[in-house]
Amino acid sequence: MGSSSSSAPTPEYDRPWRSINWSEDGQTLLKTVTSFQPGNPEVNPLRILLHGPVGAGKSSFFNSVNSALQGKITTRALANSTLNDDRTFTVQCKTFKVKNERPGSFFPFAFIDIAGMDKKNGIQTDDIKKLLNGHINDGYTFNSARPINEEDPKYNNNPFLKDKIHCLVAVLPANTVSMINEEIIWQMREVRKKARDLGIPQVIIMTKVDEVCPLVKDNLKKIYTSKKIKQKMEECSDKVGVPVSCIHPVKNYHEENNTNTTADILILDALKNIVNFANDYVEDQEDN
Repeated sequence: MGSSSSSAPTPEYDRPWRSINWSEDGQTLLKTVTSFQPGNPEVNPLRILLHGPVGAGKSSFFNSVNSALQGKITTRALANSTLNDDRTFTVQCKTFKVKNERPGSFFPFAFIDIAGMDKKNGIQTDDIKKLLNGHINDGYTFNSARPINEEDPKYNNNPFLKDKIHCLVAVLPANTVSMINEEIIWQMREVRKKARDLGIPQVIIMTKVDEVCPLVKDNLKKIYTSKKIKQKMEECSDKVGVPVSCIHPVKNYHEENNTNTTADILILDALKNIVNFANDYVEDQEDN
């Protein structure tokens, strides 16, 4: 009898399923982002909210964006590097502006970093909903036992458009997205529904791509031919409800001493889309 042999399935597609020009896009993206100006004069900076499970890489994503724009590794947002600590490291609502090359000036977009989602000690769902509407001021310390009330000195009773969130960004880790607690997924879906009702655009940043795909760990440029990365993006989409077209896989800086062009391109490509979505939202509010 003859024997038949079957080869193992290849881990990548023959051609990229999302196009990106690795040789040219770095400088083009940097120029696009650094020259951006909001379309609504009443809103500067655009406010981008980062949320997600404890340890997903929210603070690290801001640091990576800042590093890509500054051309050097920065750590302005303190991030937890303790792998076995499931408590949120960020406890306050804090806005991070991004410095540009002119002394004392900033890019017209900012990131709001908040406590992570956790079934025991995480942020309250109602707090995130209040934040979307601009009711929570910077410096508020989140309480995992109860949400903010209107008597709190950090509560904003009459927020303007400039105080509200203009793009909601969920940060999910590719390596553990399958194991995220269902209560946290429910919480993220509730926040997404509130953002949808308010018309706020939503994006997912999928972090830790190098930890889920050996192909990508060896060569980050393989990210858009990797079957595993696409599978994980589809999983993120199924869990939270954000379309795959609005999901950006990135590798945060966390152990590097210097930035590199490939990681920068993925980070800046995500940032460009986030900023454009936020800008569309504030322009629509002006029209209304």
